[in-house]
Amino acid sequence: MSWAYLILAGCLEIGWPLGFKLSQTEGTRLAGLVLAVLCMVLSGIFLWLAQREIPMGTAYAVWTGIGAAGTFFVGVWFFGDAATPGRYLGAALIVAGVMTLKLAH
Repeated sequence: MSWAYLILAGCLEIGWPLGFKLSQTEGTRLAGLVLAVLCMVLSGIFLWLAQREIPMGTAYAVWTGIGAAGTFFVGVWFFGDAATPGRYLGAALIVAGVMTLKLAH
């Protein structure tokens, strides 16, 4: 169950930068800020639950890795962020690192 909590925490970690991005538009300012704060709180709670059984360093690295790679992909797919081969390689290396930490656990 701890790994499910951790994956959920990582996915929620994507929500707060998304909320900040949405809050930069006049029509979605308040909703974006509410999304950001809600995702921060829930992400932290699920990370806390995951760390009951998963070592702190592993949990933190996986949590931030999911958040970083996920935020990169959301930015590229929905906001037109740069999608160069080097940036995709960087995201792939993050995902590979997260998978390695999961498999080595």
